Amino acid sequence: MTAGESHGPGLVGIVDGVPSQVPVTSELINQDLARRQKGYGRGGRMAIEKDQVEFFGGVRHGKTLGSPVALLVKNRDFVNWQESMAPDEGKPDRIVTRPRPGHADLVGGIKYQHRDLRNVLERASARETTMRVALGAVARSFLHELGIEVRGHVISIGDVHAPYKDYTLEEILASENSPVRVVDPASEKAMTDAIDRAKEAGDTLGGIFEVKAFGLPVGLGSYVQWNRRIEGQLAQALLSIPAMKAVEVGTGMAQADVPGSAVHDAIWWDKEKGFSRLSNRAGGIEGGITTGMPLVVRIAMKPLSTLLSPLGSFDIESKEPFLAQVERSDVTAVPPAVVVGEAMVMHVLANAILEKFGGDSLPEVQERIQAWERYVREY
Repeated sequence: MTAGESHGPGLVGIVDGVPSQVPVTSELINQDLARRQKGYGRGGRMAIEKDQVEFFGGVRHGKTLGSPVALLVKNRDFVNWQESMAPDEGKPDRIVTRPRPGHADLVGGIKYQHRDLRNVLERASARETTMRVALGAVARSFLHELGIEVRGHVISIGDVHAPYKDYTLEEILASENSPVRVVDPASEKAMTDAIDRAKEAGDTLGGIFEVKAFGLPVGLGSYVQWNRRIEGQLAQALLSIPAMKAVEVGTGMAQADVPGSAVHDAIWWDKEKGFSRLSNRAGGIEGGITTGMPLVVRIAMKPLSTLLSPLGSFDIESKEPFLAQVERSDVTAVPPAVVVGEAMVMHVLANAILEKFGGDSLPEVQERIQAWERYVREY
């Protein structure tokens, strides 16, 4: 659970159910927070905020206690918004009455009966994903101790698509050196050029990114109820990120265009490893359950809704037409969205691990997974 507004004092978060003995440090979390703030095409907010986490519970001397982990990330920009965002009674300023197309402004104002749409946009802002990333870093540490690594990379920005292949973990890690977080060096210049053109036109760009999880055990998720299928849980989590519009698993949408012989993965068995697959078109999931192959999900992000050349709108008070309110924004946020996507995938996987194996401490979970993996090899 998270709380906080974009220009409020800060963002707070609590994650419950984390086993004890998991190594967690502020340095680890701050690394992911810094990754979220990087990327070609970011706006002025990233020059202001230098996100740093503070612990308020659940961690002592670098390890989780088994109690809820509570975190705080302060908003440095709050110094310029103290009166506007004051919680005590007063006269609000910086009132917003002109809803922006593509945002939650209008529907949120109607739903919660706000006449000042700042009450909507402050929480609907993607600034909230900062705390998702911080909490996701706790899940990352837990999964790392179990031999599971989750990383993502950009596939496309606008109409520029990088050549696709089944990238290894090492290749994806190397994309951190790219300003657009793309593995293919030849695509980097074309993507940054596209971002420059969109900026000059006062426009924005979306794109597609991929998140992969390596080292997953067989058996996470279930087919016995609709809400326990792991791909359904992943899709819900990923589509909850602002501006995300589509999710596919494995070869996804392309599977609708080809016969089954070009879609499904043949099964292989050998004495040392037991059962495996000869390919991974399913993206590591069959029947709502992980197969032990790498998990592969791709997420499509729409162009950001705040345009420097704004679309038409109407003032909710005067009902007169206006150009939509312009808030500070990015040209594209696909590269940093990768880090948020990783965080949501890790939350789902950490929950699935604990549902399958249980355990109150890290050593207990590790022992149960090791026993399970022996069973799987001998099946």
